[in-house]
Amino acid sequence: MKLTGLHLLLTYQCNSDCDHCFVWGSPWQEGTMTLFDIRHILQQAKNLETIEWIYFEGGEPFLYYATLLKGVQESVKLGFKVGVLSDVYWATSVDDAKEYLKPLAGLINDFSVSNDLYHYSDKISRQVKNATQAANQLEIPLGMISIAQPESEEAGIAVGQLPYGETKVIYRGRAIEKLVTKAKKYPWNEFTKCTYEDLRNPERVHVDPLGNIHICQGISIGNLFNDSLIHICEQYDPDAHPITAPLLKGGPAELVNHYRLSHNQTYADACHLCYNARKALRKLFPRILTPDQMYGIFNEQKDH
Repeated sequence: MKLTGLHLLLTYQCNSDCDHCFVWGSPWQEGTMTLFDIRHILQQAKNLETIEWIYFEGGEPFLYYATLLKGVQESVKLGFKVGVLSDVYWATSVDDAKEYLKPLAGLINDFSVSNDLYHYSDKISRQVKNATQAANQLEIPLGMISIAQPESEEAGIAVGQLPYGETKVIYRGRAIEKLVTKAKKYPWNEFTKCTYEDLRNPERVHVDPLGNIHICQGISIGNLFNDSLIHICEQYDPDAHPITAPLLKGGPAELVNHYRLSHNQTYADACHLCYNARKALRKLFPRILTPDQMYGIFNEQKDH
């Protein structure tokens, strides 16, 4: 496995709880990286010698702005190219947006902005317009990521990292709870391959605040706080891993067949079937199908 990118989930916390979110981002989510965590991860990335990109994501990474900024600065010092993903809730005016972005100018190589009806009531929100104008003035490369509504038949299908432009809903995480009833369904046995991730030779993985390395959100191949990234990459055997092996052999359909899981007859997409199967298997593989945050289990302390 030759990784070229690490995507750091700086926090599971988010200012919103969008219906399509597959990491269950929410104001009540728990789990945020410290600077100590980030430095440890960056050193592990440097030791691996193949990592080129470090991305800071969430949740919403700008909720912990000082930590985000320091993480970006230290990534650049180590020679990495850096990307940041945000819903730009903070871009209440162009001037305000510039104040947030000025310290990042000249440091980040990619600024990805979430821009769709899950985040705002307008297809292109005032915040997105403000952030776009500010980024252009500061010469920060910016691109927009948009997730289509469930009824859309024209949106593209994302493979791996979400591309710029409009893509279809991926039915895992909160999207299953909130959106799946609106989606067209297909027979379960048609889902014979993983359509979104390269499980055999991934170029990038996600690292969450607990140290879990996700080859797909909710499927861990190791923990960076307990083992070295070099060792985890060397030891990863996709054909022996209890979750990726059946997925590579025959997709989510094979996963349910292999473990003889009960299932429905129709699903919105391959991820829908896979995610439901993984939820059923969590007690059998608690260290792999982790953490609780990825499966919508967290302490909701709503003090109103």
